[in-house]
Amino acid sequence: MIEFQLAKKLTGAGGDIALQVDCRLQPGEMVGIYGPSGAGKSSILRMLAGLMSPDKGFIQVGGEVWMDTKNGVSLRPQQRHIGMVFQEYSLFPNMTVLQNLEFALEGGRDKALLWEILEIIGMRELAGQRPYLLSGGQKQRVALARAMLRRPKLLLLDEPLSALDREMRKNLQSYILRFHRDFQLTTLIVSHDAAEISRLTERLWVLENGTFVYDGAPKAYFI
Repeated sequence: MIEFQLAKKLTGAGGDIALQVDCRLQPGEMVGIYGPSGAGKSSILRMLAGLMSPDKGFIQVGGEVWMDTKNGVSLRPQQRHIGMVFQEYSLFPNMTVLQNLEFALEGGRDKALLWEILEIIGMRELAGQRPYLLSGGQKQRVALARAMLRRPKLLLLDEPLSALDREMRKNLQSYILRFHRDFQLTTLIVSHDAAEISRLTERLWVLENGTFVYDGAPKAYFI
């Protein structure tokens, strides 16, 4: 199980927000986070990843404490077994597709998995290309594959498909579903697209004014 309690004073375009959430996820769940811009959705992911510090909070993943402000515990991002994909592709421009993926392999292990994933995302023939030669959809496929290669305990997706056209979004949603299922991941995805959340997830959290006001089935919320 993944449990977290996070409190953080945030400042957005609409003024100050007192973010305060208390959540639990079961292994293998994919949960969508939905809400207005500036509500703190991305901040939640960044705190889970260790890229932002809460004012107070607690994160426990599979019995391992990642963060506990009360007891002075805070694992560095590289110590938290996460995968994270942003709207920006965040690929290393000086590395080829293959080298970007190899970077995610711990100790260079599991090379067979690397080539299997390249095959899955249809990028095997482009393994030697650098990112500037790839389309937006191809770059995001590589970014998703790189996150999956770590077989993370928690996969965090922050609007990963919002910059892509409708057809490419649909294709990459299929990749996300396949990776989530095949790698038995626990996933949180932030999206402003109700159709995308309804297709990908079976559970939805709606964030308003710093708290989750809904926790349930996406289709029941978006009717």
